[in-house]
Amino acid sequence: MSMIQNFLRVNLETLNSFLADSHSLSKMVYSKEAIHLDNLIDIDKAWEGIFFLLTGESIGTYDQAALPLSWLLVGPNDIDRNQDMGYGPATYTDIEQTRQIDLALKEISTDELTQRFDSATMLEKDIYPAIWEDENALDYLLQYFEDLKAFYQMATLHHEAVILFLN
Repeated sequence: MSMIQNFLRVNLETLNSFLADSHSLSKMVYSKEAIHLDNLIDIDKAWEGIFFLLTGESIGTYDQAALPLSWLLVGPNDIDRNQDMGYGPATYTDIEQTRQIDLALKEISTDELTQRFDSATMLEKDIYPAIWEDENALDYLLQYFEDLKAFYQMATLHHEAVILFLN
């Protein structure tokens, strides 16, 4: 099974509606119409690789990563702790926390991530998915990193919160 990290940009009103009724979140993101949402992205299976390059941490040690980048895997706020979105509950960053992530991502270039890429270490630390010896692995991560940066830039521009979940 694949584990895919998803990000959903929402305004405050929509966030509050999901907090009031978390089932409306799952209905929306798992509907047939979800593929047409421009505020919903996934970074495929690149999530832990990107996170490792950004922070030096894995999913098992995400809470040891520095803020605000530690919020890229698990947001500091819960939508509904008891709702399983595939691999646990959805979390979110509020508008200010989202802005902080955007600012942190702007500081990091693809050249920096390229320098941090070490396939042997990533395999040794069991960073998901175990593709790091593949000649296209770095390009795979960098493409999704650029998508993630653009996504957070858009969220900041529109004063949106971001909901995160693995499925």
